Amino acid sequence: MTTIPRDTLVFVPLGGSGEIGMNMNMFGYNDSWIMVDCGMTFPTDRDPGVELIFPDSSFAEDLGKKLKAVVLTHAHEDHGGAVPFLWPDLHVPLYGTPFTIAMMRHKLADHNLQLGDDLHEVPRGGDIEIGPFKIRYVELAHSIPEGHALLIETPAGNIFHTGDWKLDDDPIIGTPAAPEVLQAIGEKGIAALIGDSTNALNTAPSGSEGAVRDCMLELFADVKGRLVVTTFASNVARLDTLGKVANATGRHLAVLGRSLTRNIALAKATGYLEDFPPVLDQNEVKHLPRDKVMIICTGCQGEPRAALYRIAHDDHRDISFTAGDTVAFSSKIIPGNERTLGEVYNALAARNINIITEKDAFIHVSGHPCQPELKRLYGWIKPAAVVPVHGEMRHMKTHAAFAKSLGISETYVPLNGDIVRLAPGKVERIGYAPSNYLALDGDELVLRDGASIVDRRRLAFNGSATVSLVIDDHGDLMDDPQILLQGVPGQDDEDLREICSEAVEDGLRKAGRRNANADQVGEAVRIAVRRALREYCGKKPQTSVMVHTI
Repeated sequence: MTTIPRDTLVFVPLGGSGEIGMNMNMFGYNDSWIMVDCGMTFPTDRDPGVELIFPDSSFAEDLGKKLKAVVLTHAHEDHGGAVPFLWPDLHVPLYGTPFTIAMMRHKLADHNLQLGDDLHEVPRGGDIEIGPFKIRYVELAHSIPEGHALLIETPAGNIFHTGDWKLDDDPIIGTPAAPEVLQAIGEKGIAALIGDSTNALNTAPSGSEGAVRDCMLELFADVKGRLVVTTFASNVARLDTLGKVANATGRHLAVLGRSLTRNIALAKATGYLEDFPPVLDQNEVKHLPRDKVMIICTGCQGEPRAALYRIAHDDHRDISFTAGDTVAFSSKIIPGNERTLGEVYNALAARNINIITEKDAFIHVSGHPCQPELKRLYGWIKPAAVVPVHGEMRHMKTHAAFAKSLGISETYVPLNGDIVRLAPGKVERIGYAPSNYLALDGDELVLRDGASIVDRRRLAFNGSATVSLVIDDHGDLMDDPQILLQGVPGQDDEDLREICSEAVEDGLRKAGRRNANADQVGEAVRIAVRRALREYCGKKPQTSVMVHTI
């Protein structure tokens, strides 16, 4: 690893720079380091069979006792979802505010992990001191309770790490920092701001949760039949709104989905949703008039195992749709989920269910800042430099350009693994740290581009061919070769099997001319069979040969 000069404050993103999700950020000063956030993301089509994707935390693990703590800004999966999988191997305390720690305790218990005394609850807006790092939690609005920025003070300079945030004059849940509080932070002198780039492309304000509530109260008052609303389970402010909508429209409320039920309970336990209406058991819903029921359910991203997907496909034990019912998607489409959501939309449309999305009515606002909010925050904080994170490259580049348009002369757009000097001196890359991705594959953590997953990608695209041979000491076949083709075009055609058998003979002849051993015979046959398959069907199946010598 790069040698870092003494008395230098550095920033090393291990996840979340160049992508949405997997936020993991390291700050180092002399022999002390902290990790800010420990997030995950979901697999894509290039990850067949994979459950979850994480940043590779080996850089942090290799720091040993130099790593002092993990500090969480909030409880969203892309900031804390990797905690049950990665944090236990770091052997350091974990800090977060009450709702965040409650979520982490639940996640860790789900994985049968011993919690010990390493989870530390910090009051909202509280302070902690970890080695040379003095950290203040700064409340900002977001789409989950207790979203916080971090003011990180060090001997080299002060850093403002925004976490996920927005400006909201009517946030429903929480009390974000007032402008004068943020101005006072700016007056301390901020060497660099590490900032959320998710909505940096958007030129209009993100909007207010209070305005969403007003729209829902008006919109849903006229809905006939059963009303189903799906939203992000972590958006407690939206859940609070939906509870009030149910009361205002005279509907009994039901909640479907484990994550929703859990988050409502955790929110109540930490002081939120105090006037949330009573929740019916799902079995009671089917006995009530359809226009007297409102259901909040999981599945706003079309997840096949979520409640909405099962109801839409008439596969739910207790709940069903009839023509004229309404489903409202109080959420935005996360990039990559368009296909699965489209399937749900079509299943609903086929049954004459009314569909309302954020494109049809003002029923969702983002929890991330757009350009007007960036401009206001930077006017208060007045950072000397801006380092965009939490975004794809187009988001971060736009963020950097926008910061420069506001008069911030220094920007640096990092990639995961960059070692970036923040202070003193110019903000710039001074080296590289190991950076990679991990995949939860069954019960194992493996490299995302490791051999098993790469092989699976190839199998998914090309299929496989397995050849079993029995040969004598002279390399002659003792019996017909056994050939198993799976996922190969034409795999049941007798002509193709004959072609493969001829390729086996060709491989044996070539190997025999070299007086080959069993391994060499197998490789010669493998190449011959794979070439024959490619010429026949245009695919390059994963081909393996087992040679038995008698």
